[in-house]
Amino acid sequence: MASVFVYHVVGDLTVGKPELAEFHESETVESAIRAIGECHEGTIPIWKKRSQLGIENSDMRQQRFVGILSSFDIVAFLAKSQCLEDQDKALKTPVSEVVVHNNSLLRVVDPATRLIDALDMMKQGVKRLLVPKSVAWKGMSKRFSVIYYGKWLKNSESPGNSSNNLPLNMNRSPSTSITPIRDRYCCLSREDVLRFIIGCLGALAPLPLTSIASLGAINSNYNYIESSTPAIEATQKLPQDPSAVAVIESTSDGQCKIIGEISACKLWKCDYLSAAWALANLSAGQFVMGVEDNVTPRSLPQFSLDLASGENDLANGGGSRKPRKFSSRSVGFFSNTASHSFGSRSMYRGRSAPLTCKITSSLAAVLAQMLSHRATHVWVTEDENDEVLVGVVGYADILAAVTKPPTAFIPANRSTEGFGNEIQC
Repeated sequence: MASVFVYHVVGDLTVGKPELAEFHESETVESAIRAIGECHEGTIPIWKKRSQLGIENSDMRQQRFVGILSSFDIVAFLAKSQCLEDQDKALKTPVSEVVVHNNSLLRVVDPATRLIDALDMMKQGVKRLLVPKSVAWKGMSKRFSVIYYGKWLKNSESPGNSSNNLPLNMNRSPSTSITPIRDRYCCLSREDVLRFIIGCLGALAPLPLTSIASLGAINSNYNYIESSTPAIEATQKLPQDPSAVAVIESTSDGQCKIIGEISACKLWKCDYLSAAWALANLSAGQFVMGVEDNVTPRSLPQFSLDLASGENDLANGGGSRKPRKFSSRSVGFFSNTASHSFGSRSMYRGRSAPLTCKITSSLAAVLAQMLSHRATHVWVTEDENDEVLVGVVGYADILAAVTKPPTAFIPANRSTEGFGNEIQC
């Protein structure tokens, strides 16, 4: 186990993080679209309103958490027939009727909680850590400060001191002298943790140079949908981790070729109403590739969208509502001018292309891809054929990989020096 995870604490990652502004379940879908467009993670935690009686402790705060709302959840809701019939009513719907209720996705933790314990929580499904802001907490002055729950470990400088000397009970309440600032919290996401990890790649050697296949980081239990099936089938059981469905074409030899994806990442800053109509009326292949060559203009409806100079009004705020015909470009993530067949990779342009890597790609390369593209996942293809899909790598898979014993994955006949120059796919 890398010492960087044992000797760092959650508080180290909160330096510079803004204070949490709660988004309540009574807010409307329209407000949620704006909030998601403005946030950095593309998802927002949803809360019940706080009782005005008494002082709220951490347990009460935890109980008020409802779940995490993504752009995929909203588009799937707006794609329902009753929402398409009355878009104004749908946009005024409280988010409590849209968000998937799951109180276990967030955990309130003390800033002195060890990073390795936070990683264990996230590997078990926690997506957000809510950390109280403290009067005395300004981050650790030493990079490898030996601290546990706010107390210095005894004999930390003694020879042979290791993580085996740490207390065994990780679930007890932290005992710390750090004074919390009442009602002030910051929220850490898994992306925050990965950004910290990529700054510590040297301490994780040789794992960063090891292939994701060797680390067992490829998840073969991914969600997918055939390109010829209705796109709305992707919402029958909304995927949660990662929130993505691969759009594939099956070949005669039983392989799956990826041609696109329907995901929260791609829908993050799209035109939600256009995407909802497309999801409800087009095939999966048409949804990800565009409809200009597949659907005649006469069959495309006219409906009202909130637009401002070609931008998504709901995501950016402002603008006027005016009727227009549906076009694949109005969704916001199609940038290909034409699509002649689903099987050609040459049609991919910009945001419409799925993010992919090969099974031989290194862990550092995949990690850099995810963070540079603000993605929650990367689709994995065969080394010989970059169209054949074999799995997906998400946040949880990365966290599991970096916490494995490094000695079990040392690449044969390969130096661990100079890995910083090899972060590429």
